[in-house]
Amino acid sequence: MYSVGIAYLLWFLSGFGALGFHRFYLGKIPTGILWMVSGGLGMIGAIYDFFTLPTQVEAANFKLLQQKQMQNSLYALNSEKSNLPAPETIALRLARANNGTVTPSLLAMEANIDIDKSKSVLEKLVAKQVAEIRVTRTGTICYCFPEFIRDESQFEQI
Repeated sequence: MYSVGIAYLLWFLSGFGALGFHRFYLGKIPTGILWMVSGGLGMIGAIYDFFTLPTQVEAANFKLLQQKQMQNSLYALNSEKSNLPAPETIALRLARANNGTVTPSLLAMEANIDIDKSKSVLEKLVAKQVAEIRVTRTGTICYCFPEFIRDESQFEQI
């Protein structure tokens, strides 16, 4: 958190605000550079800062607090995602529940991943010889897990 005392100290040390050290401290880099180049906008901005510094510190602290809350929210969201089972595990559970078949769109929806990632996961399971690619009687290409298939009649014989 920013301190009003430190901000005033930097204001004083920067030639009564002319060099804008207090603005750099509060994270106002562009205006800090402007103050440095223009002598605190001909000292008018420096005097303005003298009277508004407590409000500026309050605003900077509020912004900092918002950033921390956003980081905490993102951390919580990432933690929540990491608690989800791996997409391969979700694919196996779906196969068990759906007579041994899984489509990329179904896996994408259940695992909260995009279709390309879903397809990649299923292709890896085929490469590991855990699943096979088959065509249903309706012409849909699906990934089958033979150990979970209870009814073979839904597939075309190729």
